[in-house]
Amino acid sequence: MGIVITHTRAEGTIVEGTRKGDGAKPILWRHGFRWSGYVGAWIICHSQDRQAQTWKINPCAEELRAAGFTVEVVIDEERRRTFAEAEAGRCERAEDRAGRFADRADHAADRSEVAWQGVKRVADGIPFGQPVLIGHHSEARARRDQERIDRGMRRSVEEGRKAGYWAGRAEAAENYRRHRENVPTTLRRIERLEADRRVYDRALAGDSTHGWDALGSSDQAEEIRRRVTEMDEELAYWRELVAQAEADGVKIWSASDFRKGDFVRYGGTWFEVVRVNTKSLTVPAFIAGAGHRVLRAADSPYSWTDRLPYDKVTGRRSAKEIQAGQRESEADR
Repeated sequence: MGIVITHTRAEGTIVEGTRKGDGAKPILWRHGFRWSGYVGAWIICHSQDRQAQTWKINPCAEELRAAGFTVEVVIDEERRRTFAEAEAGRCERAEDRAGRFADRADHAADRSEVAWQGVKRVADGIPFGQPVLIGHHSEARARRDQERIDRGMRRSVEEGRKAGYWAGRAEAAENYRRHRENVPTTLRRIERLEADRRVYDRALAGDSTHGWDALGSSDQAEEIRRRVTEMDEELAYWRELVAQAEADGVKIWSASDFRKGDFVRYGGTWFEVVRVNTKSLTVPAFIAGAGHRVLRAADSPYSWTDRLPYDKVTGRRSAKEIQAGQRESEADR
């Protein structure tokens, strides 16, 4: 059986038919393939849910053939996962990583503690302040104890660092879904996807500004249509998530919530709204807000303004509410 390089959007790019020591490894490595213990095969990393990277696959296949291998390349761009299936897979892998990293952190912490206890046992056998007695029959043992203590301390510190590193990786993996589904982040993602969707629509209409030639290449036109289908699924997924969050009580800010003269909270400062825009609020320069609880446009020492996107808004107050709050603060003093 020869080597088969297969690509589908559902599974990514996978190489089958290689054996340890058959000489294929250096060729695959040179062309960007990496061994995956999780898959149990050579793969192109991050190729799942994406178009085949033929600029890696084809030259690799040619070099393998030149080296005497029989190679078949099979590419099926139509076989894919839905976006919901892909997202569930990503979350599942993040959970698996969190478990593995937590185990590594625990093992490193255990090794650190064992090394520290070994240091203590040696150190406890040495009288406090006892120097090495040069020329005494105990000198050799004392120096060995010093070396053991030094090695043990170094190992304990090193394993402690490893424990901290893996604990941090585990925490990041555990928080993957929470960060991924964070509403402000999701809103920004939707905005980027909508912009990309418009680019593809223009490309299908003949716009070649972004390097697409949909009218001159049927392959490119087909790929754009596939991406549009995938993008529409993804947009529907994230829009549903935002709608559910809003139904659960999460406030989604928009232009309809503000008018000129209101105050918007960003960070620890209330900024006066200079202008209400479709996707953002115009406010006094952010740098002027440092150290201020409330910043009115007239009090800003800078002539320029900044734009505050609605996904970064954390609160709204009217001018009357701000004024009332300041009076209360002055009365409390």
